[in-house]
Amino acid sequence: MKNNNNPSRRQFLAAGSLASLGLLWASNSSFSFAKPNSVFGGVQVGTITYSFRGMPGDIKQIIQYCVDSGVSAIELMGDAVEDYAGRPVNPVPMRWTPGQPRPTLTDEQRAQMAKYQKDVAAWRESVSMDKFKEVRKMLDDAGISVYAYKPNAFSERNSDAEVESALKAAKVLGAKSVTVELPTSSAQTQRLGALGEKHKVYFGYHTHLQVKDTVYDEALAQNPYNSINLDCGHYIAVGAPHNTASLLAFIEAKHDRITSMHIKDRTSKEHGAGNLEWGKGDTPLKEVLTLLKKNNYKFPATIELEYEVPAGSTAVAEVKKCVEYAKNILA
Repeated sequence: MKNNNNPSRRQFLAAGSLASLGLLWASNSSFSFAKPNSVFGGVQVGTITYSFRGMPGDIKQIIQYCVDSGVSAIELMGDAVEDYAGRPVNPVPMRWTPGQPRPTLTDEQRAQMAKYQKDVAAWRESVSMDKFKEVRKMLDDAGISVYAYKPNAFSERNSDAEVESALKAAKVLGAKSVTVELPTSSAQTQRLGALGEKHKVYFGYHTHLQVKDTVYDEALAQNPYNSINLDCGHYIAVGAPHNTASLLAFIEAKHDRITSMHIKDRTSKEHGAGNLEWGKGDTPLKEVLTLLKKNNYKFPATIELEYEVPAGSTAVAEVKKCVEYAKNILA
């Protein structure tokens, strides 16, 4: 996930007006707007809430963005949920784009971050599920289900107790899977799979340009609760030998181990590996969505907005365009 979305002042103002709708809703005891429905032709189209990363992002605002985008199911990033539940405040907040070098910290900042990580670990290991239940109620009232949950709690440095707390939160939120970048350590996928099996929550492993047809095989063989969070855009961006035919063949071969799928329109390596508005890249969106419909696959197709939001637009408006694009193919 690469953050190349830098909202202009107009985008921020538009986001603010959307956020005000969320505040208006939050003041009421129940959801008062039309509930979305993004199931088309039997295919659940959703979005990852990372798509709204350039907009104000507390949990109530995020839920409103989902409603305004017309999505009825989501892969929910963990930060806003954990913030709502009382996670300690980061003393060294800084923006970092995945895939880019991490910011350099001073010695003092490193010491602050080390303490913060310990504080978060202690918080996760003891946190009540009450606030997560409140978030689930908000989502239910809005007509939105969570099929995957993605907190930053599944690295090798996270204790078993932290991982298990996040899995419990996922179940409270209604998620059948959690998502995380595919670990490079086979011991880590073994550990996560076993903890997933214990709590009956799947680990959906995500990859970027390291994806290839065999990259998941070891983890899948380790435990039935290790699964795939396939990113079709990254798959195509790798370039040869990846192409439309190989992507469709991979989905058919692994469909029973895919718990969720990211869809975006990227060009191939040979064409620059860029993120483009839907319909302008090389990802076979129509063929993939049609395959899901034809074969009645039950894993969701997750819109991940990674192309630059055009001037005068917002992430919400762009996600909504992607929803309509998928609808036109599937309906």
